[in-house]
Amino acid sequence: MNMPWFKLRGPILGLEQLQRRDRLPVAAALDTCSLQEQRMVVLDLETSGLDMRRDIVLSVGAVVIENGAINLADQFESTLLRPAQKISESVLIHGIAPSELEAGEEPAEALLDFLEFVGDSPILAFHAGFDQRMLSRALRQALGYKLRHPFIDVAELAPMLCPNNRPRQNGLDEWCSHFGLQVLQRHHASADALVTAELALILFSKARRQGLDSVAALQQRLANWRQRQQAQYM
Repeated sequence: MNMPWFKLRGPILGLEQLQRRDRLPVAAALDTCSLQEQRMVVLDLETSGLDMRRDIVLSVGAVVIENGAINLADQFESTLLRPAQKISESVLIHGIAPSELEAGEEPAEALLDFLEFVGDSPILAFHAGFDQRMLSRALRQALGYKLRHPFIDVAELAPMLCPNNRPRQNGLDEWCSHFGLQVLQRHHASADALVTAELALILFSKARRQGLDSVAALQQRLANWRQRQQAQYM
């Protein structure tokens, strides 16, 4: 017997996919849970380009920080999303061959797997605004799902927590070099997520020494820091 199919807000989903989507936990609001106790998912996306309106997500990778450490047993290995259209430039940008993309997972399945991995945890990323918008659009198009998870930008945390000891450029490579972190493979979602998590742990240690011991406290300090940064250019 064939499974029934339904169309909802654009994407076509099977009954099992709809049920999985509807069982996803509601994203938790940030609270005063300590950084040591908070489960966080560190995300990295590889995309076809930097245009947030037209480019697409090609690969998703993530690792988990919990109990104050990276849980290497709990990772979302880099998963390729099979694009609806042919992408030829990706082999130049990421070293991903078009044949690999064509053999990738169906986006709805891959993104459901990822959301189940995330659960209700907050998400960290380097230049999180980009990842948040790209992921939000992919989830809306593939699943009709609205992303509500709070995002924390490691690219903002780093200069905020290290105002007097920072590299001249604010890129991931520069911060990794600054703290002596080794990047196993740049522009590979899982490897970039792992080194971003290592950077985040260093920054959390600095945050605790500055009296910031929860994600909520970090977000509040970040909001104030952004206002000061904007005021400098007004």
